[in-house]
Amino acid sequence: MSFKNFLKAKLYTIIIFIFAICLITLLLLGFKITKDLIIYLLSIITISFILSILIEYIRKCSFYNNLLNNIDRLDKAYLVLETLTKPNFYEGELLYNALYEINKSMAENVKILSIQNQDFKEYIELWIHEVKIPISSLVLIAHNHPDKFDKKTLEQIRRIEDYVEQVLYYVRSENASVDYLINKVSLNKVIGAVALKNKNDLLENKIDLIVSNTNSSVYTDSKWLEFILNQIINNSIKYHDKKDSYIKIYTEEKEDTLNLIIKDNGIGIKSSDLPRIFDKTFTGANGHTRTKSTGMGLFIAKNLCLKLGHKISIESKVNEYTIVTITFSKNKFYEVAK
Repeated sequence: MSFKNFLKAKLYTIIIFIFAICLITLLLLGFKITKDLIIYLLSIITISFILSILIEYIRKCSFYNNLLNNIDRLDKAYLVLETLTKPNFYEGELLYNALYEINKSMAENVKILSIQNQDFKEYIELWIHEVKIPISSLVLIAHNHPDKFDKKTLEQIRRIEDYVEQVLYYVRSENASVDYLINKVSLNKVIGAVALKNKNDLLENKIDLIVSNTNSSVYTDSKWLEFILNQIINNSIKYHDKKDSYIKIYTEEKEDTLNLIIKDNGIGIKSSDLPRIFDKTFTGANGHTRTKSTGMGLFIAKNLCLKLGHKISIESKVNEYTIVTITFSKNKFYEVAK
């Protein structure tokens, strides 16, 4: 709050004061008061007015500057009221009380929305678990009666299953509540589960899955890591383009980190698409030309990695390779806690 702007706000008060000074001067001269006494009286009145303006500015300046500075510094500006002391001037009290009522109303509405969001999340999770039962039954029936279900039907059933699972993990990744459990997890076990899940697609597309040097264990949530790895493998299968296609999974150990690397020799990703590859609903050139894609798989995988404290990155060269790296930190805290 600058003094110049404060004076602009007081413009009408200053104009009225100047008019009053002129009128008083004329009245004093009309009563033939001595000039020296007039000067003294006008000086006292003017000094008193200036002092009152300065005192008002200092009181208001302190409050409003704190208000504006705290709003700029806070990540959540609506918490600014917690950083202020109640002002001792009337306009400030009005603003403070108004902010309090607004904040109170917002907090009540946020609570209602939070409860509704949690209820919706719980319903979606329940629905997903329920709908997975008939999907699993369909898969089992299809395997037991291959004469009645062709490969295209099985492929569509698997796609439905994958999309339903995406919804489940999207809800979990976007929700603030803790839905994961960090444990010591064997990479071989997770990779084995993902390989088994994608066995049919790998065989049908004649893609070699080469796993080496994955005897390590990491601290993560096994189900979440399985989902992340499954999204990456699905993409590798979806965008393969060679007779001698392969997917290699291996680890590289460093002093403070362990890298889980998934490399394929598929069609690759354009360099222009790489910066946005983890963006929500981004499908890129491959998603438009090769197959219909929601662009949600890698977005969810990235969110899950962030929540778990892992890093995920992708590098690629068109028609040569795509390398996805998941980086796990070596944190001794968990081992000490055990």
